[in-house]
Amino acid sequence: MHIDILTVLPELLESPLSHSIMKRAQEKGLLTVEIHQLRKWAVNEYGQVDDYQYGGGAGMVMMCEPLVKAIEELSVARTYDEIIFLTPDGEQLKQKMVNTLSLKENLLLICGHYKGIDQRIRDHFVTKEISIGDYVLSGGELPAAILVDAIGRLLPGVLNDETSALFDSFQDNLLAPPVYSRPVDFRGWKVPDVLMSGNHRLIEEWRHEQSLQRTKERRPDLLDNQ
Repeated sequence: MHIDILTVLPELLESPLSHSIMKRAQEKGLLTVEIHQLRKWAVNEYGQVDDYQYGGGAGMVMMCEPLVKAIEELSVARTYDEIIFLTPDGEQLKQKMVNTLSLKENLLLICGHYKGIDQRIRDHFVTKEISIGDYVLSGGELPAAILVDAIGRLLPGVLNDETSALFDSFQDNLLAPPVYSRPVDFRGWKVPDVLMSGNHRLIEEWRHEQSLQRTKERRPDLLDNQ
């Protein structure tokens, strides 16, 4: 998979995508992430990519021209399955959406900043708008990093145990069950006997029951979507 990211603050993305699982995914050649400084396509020698909004009001708006030039130039090298704008008023990111995006080959992410991007970019170029939650951040860089991480870990060969992702929270609209590791007894707090039984059928039944119970207690709204 290839992901291009347009941003005015590439420094915010370099660290999250250069360590741990995302680092391994790129080293294995399973994921390529290219971060592009939008000011490369600025409208003048001062690196301007934003201007005042028509109609007045506080906050600057990212201009059409730099974004169009960037999108069209990058589109020469590859055809994008989705051009994604990270925005608080987009569709909320869910695991089902991540699963679908992980099957794509080429994605372009646009990180908004200031007051946002000119609506004409959204109307004529953006194919999908994504929000990571009902709150506002300083820009789209951190949401972009979250999206790349969520997608990248699902790519075949990225995780050492590929079945691990299948049992993550939200994959079945259920939260993940409790997990335990050594020692069996710590300060009198013991691992449930069923997990020590070696009976895989009973273990899977216990895990499903625990997932269902946890979801009912913490996220009953998820069960309404089943």
